[in-house]
Amino acid sequence: MTGGTRTRFFYHLHVICIRGFFIPAFLAALLSASGVESAAGESASRFIHQLGNQTIQTLHAADLTHAQRESRFRNMLAERFDLAFIGRFVMGKYWRMATPEQQDTYLALFGEYILQTYSARLEGYASQSMTVLGERQANDKDTVVSIAIAGSSGPAIIANWRVRATADGYRIIDVAVEGISLAITHRSEFSAVVKRHGIDGLLTTLRDHTATTQTTASLY
Repeated sequence: MTGGTRTRFFYHLHVICIRGFFIPAFLAALLSASGVESAAGESASRFIHQLGNQTIQTLHAADLTHAQRESRFRNMLAERFDLAFIGRFVMGKYWRMATPEQQDTYLALFGEYILQTYSARLEGYASQSMTVLGERQANDKDTVVSIAIAGSSGPAIIANWRVRATADGYRIIDVAVEGISLAITHRSEFSAVVKRHGIDGLLTTLRDHTATTQTTASLY
């Protein structure tokens, strides 16, 4: 894949995820989740609530450098998100076509891509407020927690967090903002890259992007 193609691909993802709603809404929810009051039976809401508390504590820890805050935030995301599940879903039908080595490489690169994208933008979204609208059972494993996020101007943004019960506790498997799923958006974009350049082309794109994220994030 050429440098121009890689730039266009990730620029499009950043326009959707950063200039749009995903990352501002996601971080606003984490930073304001400490205000959520959960009833005894609302385990999924309490899970989001606890993550918000940890995020705020990290953000306001005076003894931590920015790099240390980012590192702690990355660890929290890695623990709370089911990155392997999301990565396989995003890969879609191409997951079964990939070799075991390609699968392992892809999951490592995808996880790093997600962690870099979110953790690098931790600071700067502390002014929003969040209201939990409720939660519903999507199936026997998943609960969707709906929240409304209000900033300093404009209408509130509605976000739905899909949380799955696992043997290790709850894990986030998707965030949908204003009806647009982060996982499905990535699935569509990744599929387009694989169709044009193959699985190795996607791996190269992710590898190049994760290696340069810290130097290019300010462009978006």
